[in-house]
Amino acid sequence: MEPEEGEDRTPLLKEPQPDTVPACCSARYNLALLACFGFFLLYALRVNLSVALVDMVEPNTSLAKNTTSNVCPEHSSTINVPRNTTGQKYSWDADTQGWILGSFFYGYIITQIPGGYLASKIGGKLLLGFGIFGTSLFTLLTPLAANLGVGYLIAVRALEGLGEGVTFPAMHSMWSSWAPPLERSKLLSISYAGAQLGTVVSLPLSGLICYYMNWVYVFYIFGALGVLWWFFWMFLVSDTPETHKSISRAEREYILSSLKDQLSTQKSVPWRPMLESLPLWAIVVAHFSYNWTFYTLLTLLPTYMKEILRFDAQENGFLSALPYFGCWLCIILSGQIADYLREKQNFSTVCVRKCFTLIGMIGPAVFLVAAGFIGCNYALAVAFVTISTTLGGFCTSGYSINHLDIAPSYAGILLGITNSFATIPGMVGPVIAKNLTHNNTVGEWQMVFYIAASINLFGAIFFALFASGEVQDWAVSGYHLHRN
Repeated sequence: MEPEEGEDRTPLLKEPQPDTVPACCSARYNLALLACFGFFLLYALRVNLSVALVDMVEPNTSLAKNTTSNVCPEHSSTINVPRNTTGQKYSWDADTQGWILGSFFYGYIITQIPGGYLASKIGGKLLLGFGIFGTSLFTLLTPLAANLGVGYLIAVRALEGLGEGVTFPAMHSMWSSWAPPLERSKLLSISYAGAQLGTVVSLPLSGLICYYMNWVYVFYIFGALGVLWWFFWMFLVSDTPETHKSISRAEREYILSSLKDQLSTQKSVPWRPMLESLPLWAIVVAHFSYNWTFYTLLTLLPTYMKEILRFDAQENGFLSALPYFGCWLCIILSGQIADYLREKQNFSTVCVRKCFTLIGMIGPAVFLVAAGFIGCNYALAVAFVTISTTLGGFCTSGYSINHLDIAPSYAGILLGITNSFATIPGMVGPVIAKNLTHNNTVGEWQMVFYIAASINLFGAIFFALFASGEVQDWAVSGYHLHRN
């Protein structure tokens, strides 16, 4: 593989080349769609417990009724449908519930960096496949674990976290062999958008299953779908274009030539220069900041709507899901726009990544603060929170795939590193928010939104100052710095 240094922009930008390899039905887009379903199920398996938990707990042991704020009038539609009450109930107090919900992240954080390292050794296909398969199996065991006792349930959730922890690094690792540089934003945004869609569908759907059937089916239905997905994944996907059974020759050549000067052939991982790399820390800070807002909202939005804006739970499921639907749309569209700007308008990679990260972090900060100031106008509150989360979707084509720009060969490991830091807000953010909102006053919630917004702002500025769009010296063996 001899690098023709003068030629290195041509494989990416030669006009006829992509035409010979249409996106429709191509192996790389099939991979993106199957991954999209995989991440859809992952997030469905992740958030279903927060909905089912409401039904698993005896009513008097959850929050005392008098903590509901009386600032706003009730808005509950009077739909009197007989509610299913056959599900087993447990007497877990609020602290225990906190541990049950948090236990997932304790497993999740452990397998991030090992996941990235393993993916670079054994390939992302098996790791991602068995990560989702394992998570699905433990989800199927959740009702049994709950019956055995709270310790078993916490252990099963932590094991689910272990399984999910390897998935994002494994996927990033696969894309380092599959995604032509100028299609990165498109392909990655399609595959990761599944995560938002999983949240959108499973929040209301879990609520309906609990309401009409029984909470155990929340775990049985999503768990079974995960096992089904695994069969398709193992059968249809391969780690690299070279090993794919049904890929066309033109597509294989196109992908391999576009990645020619970007991958490293050295076997050992350059840990030290990697950890000293400022562009990597720019991603860490951005990832941490974004997730602070994301997890705070994911776990506490239903509470805010119920305790401050006073919605009933049925409306709550659909309205809690609305922001994530916006985010899903934004991820898909921003991926297309980002690659259009890089390919057709000749914007530099670093410029696109920085602009998209700034929009995706400062926009949400502004609307989140605004959401705390509009009193009881619940339509406006829902609109502002929705706009805030929607704009966050721009980050998927910003810092979120920047790992592949700076070090394609080690993208899985880099994502493992940044995601480890970015999981901390999932463990800490909701706890701090819960502690700040003991009396559920509007003022306390404004404080929660302030903190999230300022962390977002800091992350955006840090990324804009120190990010890079070029393959780093330590990430290629023997090649000079290669602009993409």
